[in-house]
Amino acid sequence: MQREVFSRTGPGGSVALKASEIALGAESRPVYETAKRVFDVIGASLLLVLSALPAMIIAILIKLDDEGPVLFKQTRVGRFGKLFTIYKFRTMIADAEKMQRELEKYNEAGGAYFKMKNDPRVTRVGRILRKLSLDEIPQFINVLTGDMSLVGPRPLPVTGYENEDWYIRKVSVPPGMTGLWQISGRSDLTGEQAAELDLEYVRRRSFLFDLKILLLTIPAVLRRKGAA
Repeated sequence: MQREVFSRTGPGGSVALKASEIALGAESRPVYETAKRVFDVIGASLLLVLSALPAMIIAILIKLDDEGPVLFKQTRVGRFGKLFTIYKFRTMIADAEKMQRELEKYNEAGGAYFKMKNDPRVTRVGRILRKLSLDEIPQFINVLTGDMSLVGPRPLPVTGYENEDWYIRKVSVPPGMTGLWQISGRSDLTGEQAAELDLEYVRRRSFLFDLKILLLTIPAVLRRKGAA
């Protein structure tokens, strides 16, 4: 009988993944993973300090533009299926998730993600934050807690794909704030293209590859290509 490694649900819990399934994912690279974690902690700490003033201004603008919380929180799937709460600056109206069911027929991404051009739920301030990727500043906290990395696959929402081979491979490494999908078109990509890029990252990941992606993220954000 296969041993179940994770089975609890909710933030801090996990989706059900078996030991044999985790073995399908990326092989362990202790030296790289240690160096990556040290770099994540140092990098996220510095960036969090540097972004403190802009973050306070953004928080004020969000409250002035729309009623509701400053932060958007959602349960996502981390490494090895561990569930965690991801943080972003809220870019949509307060009841956006309730409206999503009505808008599902306009979903251009399919699968685990929702993507819609000119989404009516996005606020005025939110549209600017998305264009500049400033809504993701709070994710530095996720990096510091170890739930995310600066570079990695997109953090997956909780779905019914837990037994799919591609899903298991993606959650064999920590999700990232940026990755191959970010520097290759972001929202211009189809769901299938973005998933392929995530899997390519899992195969090719290395410290130098991470640095390259981080450096290429800067012009990608400035060009705003594929920004939602």
